[in-house]
Amino acid sequence: MFQAQAAMTTTPSSPAVERVPQSIPGVKHLIAVASGKGGVGKSTTTTNLALAFAAEGARVGILDADLYGPSQPRMLGLTGLPQVVEGRMQPLVGYGIQTMSIGFLVDEESPVIWRGPMITQALARLLNETDWQQLDYLIIDMPPGTGDIHLTMAQRMPVSGAVIVTTPQDIALLDARKGLKMFQKVNIPVLGIIENMSTHLCSQCGHEEHIFGAGGALRMAEQYGSEMLGELPLDIRIRIGADDGCPILVADPQGALAQTYRGIARRIAARLSATAQITQPVPTITIA
Repeated sequence: MFQAQAAMTTTPSSPAVERVPQSIPGVKHLIAVASGKGGVGKSTTTTNLALAFAAEGARVGILDADLYGPSQPRMLGLTGLPQVVEGRMQPLVGYGIQTMSIGFLVDEESPVIWRGPMITQALARLLNETDWQQLDYLIIDMPPGTGDIHLTMAQRMPVSGAVIVTTPQDIALLDARKGLKMFQKVNIPVLGIIENMSTHLCSQCGHEEHIFGAGGALRMAEQYGSEMLGELPLDIRIRIGADDGCPILVADPQGALAQTYRGIARRIAARLSATAQITQPVPTITIA
């Protein structure tokens, strides 16, 4: 099925794409979770935030937009092909989270070797041809950087707001600033910043240490007039849950880590509600 879709993108020309973002049937809000660089825990944060929103009573889905490195199938323990009903793909559901990923359509170890136009069309189809079922939040797990997928999202998708994930170290913050500025330039509200791996918790003695530095995300939030949404520790239980397909929100729903994620989800919801009162102009992107 998806191989035929990829072949369609290789034609020499295609119709002009409408720049005005269209509403997505069955979805109230799209939230982009992004990072300036890889390795900061963006996908793990996306998974647990989705589960945190669900724990707060919301209906939640995940669109895995990291097409070159999809992680959500593994993190949610999902396998198999999506069913197609009346021409629309049915999202796979893990722990109550409706999920669509290119990882369902290609082998886990097969690389996606596509050029920009093919990637952007694939992303649009994953979003628009999935039969989302009355979601309060569709969380988009973005790829790192500020490339084709980010521009496609800004032009064609009605994104309600973006969340930036970073670690405290200066090199990660340098790239996170680029991501934040990119969303500002395309008039997508930045709902706030999450500092991942803020401290390391020793699994043996419980000692807490700022191994990547301290306070970087807070300084960044203050610099750009954004909000510090929360700090997450470098904890082995988060990593094990992601690798095993049993996220910490499922493995220990009443624990301190789960409560931290739920607190961040509540702050995002509050920021989104406040931002929704302001009409955002439609972004127009000019490359110079």
